[in-house]
Amino acid sequence: MLTLQNPNGLSRAVVALLAGNIVFDVLLGLADVRDLAADETEYYDPARFGALDLNLAYSMSFTLYVATGIVFIIWFYRLRKNAEVWAGDLQTRKPGYAIGGWFIPIGNFWIPRAVAVEIWRASRWEPYAADGKRELTLLNGWWTCWIVATLVNWISGQMYKTAETTGDYNAASQWSLAGFVLDIAAAVLAILFVRRLTSMQHAKATGMIPAAQ
Repeated sequence: MLTLQNPNGLSRAVVALLAGNIVFDVLLGLADVRDLAADETEYYDPARFGALDLNLAYSMSFTLYVATGIVFIIWFYRLRKNAEVWAGDLQTRKPGYAIGGWFIPIGNFWIPRAVAVEIWRASRWEPYAADGKRELTLLNGWWTCWIVATLVNWISGQMYKTAETTGDYNAASQWSLAGFVLDIAAAVLAILFVRRLTSMQHAKATGMIPAAQ
């Protein structure tokens, strides 16, 4: 028997973790700004940004990113299970794809978004109605920012690995800074998406009047 699962606690944890990611992105992005603005004759310790140990900060940022991903996927899976209760026939992929879809090479660029769209439709007041104008703008905006940020961060990482000259490092820093900006945008939109979709499911589960969709 299918039963509804409460996603509210997990959603709050996801939002808190995403906020932590934003803090680290801002700090590390400012370190890139410093590197790009520094005069060649100016000395500074590249491993520090004021009182901040950059190596430690990168390590903590990565750990937080992994933790955020784990909690987000658990939240995502729980919402997918709820979608099965309300409109199982609209779900074209099994619930396992809400987890496994993130780890399929290449496929992870589009499978999780497709699952999210189907969860969204099942969670609204009228699952079988046509999508409203710009209804999926928030979801699409978050997904686009996340995909582009992932690609930009990969490019900056490759550039750092092959950098030999000051110009090479500056170019890598520019890409890195762009990646942090996109990461921040993706995190902000993810927070809004998590709050919105959780609210939709809570409203539907409790019979409350849903927010405008």
